[in-house]
Amino acid sequence: MLKRLLPAGILAALVVLAPPLFAQNAAAPDPAQTAGPLPSQSQTASHPHRPLPKPVNLKVLPADTSPEELRKIMRGYAAALDVKCGFCHAMDPKTHRLDFPSDAKPDKGIARIMIAMTQTINQQYMTQVQDPDAMPEDKHVTCGTCHRGHTMPEHFVPPPGQHHGPPPSGQPQ
Repeated sequence: MLKRLLPAGILAALVVLAPPLFAQNAAAPDPAQTAGPLPSQSQTASHPHRPLPKPVNLKVLPADTSPEELRKIMRGYAAALDVKCGFCHAMDPKTHRLDFPSDAKPDKGIARIMIAMTQTINQQYMTQVQDPDAMPEDKHVTCGTCHRGHTMPEHFVPPPGQHHGPPPSGQPQ
């Protein structure tokens, strides 16, 4: 039952919560929501002996997020939307490398809003859902709850024959 209610509930929460989310600094998402193994700090792909740099310009995630944890979280987001890092992060024209702290790309700002939205839904709303049939993973939302491997969530179309809500006016019940 809970899974059928989530899309409408998320949309309603977005409409109600969108304005205050711009200023919100919520807690980090549950690491269990993210995917992908992390290399150790001394094993980065391009430089196996160089440690990961300390994250900077974190506006929604806690400032004390470790480099390894940030990489794990970002991999989870990328998997949920089936994108690469360059989807949200701008390229530095001088170095021709991704400039992770940069806010130049609008998609990064959208991602921050969506991260704050899921955090708010989980902290303020999903904690109130008392469904004894729900599995633990059903008691929180993630990027994948709506995106399901797409950059934009697909519109929900109920199967034929299912009726939701009252019939249009003028039609018999």
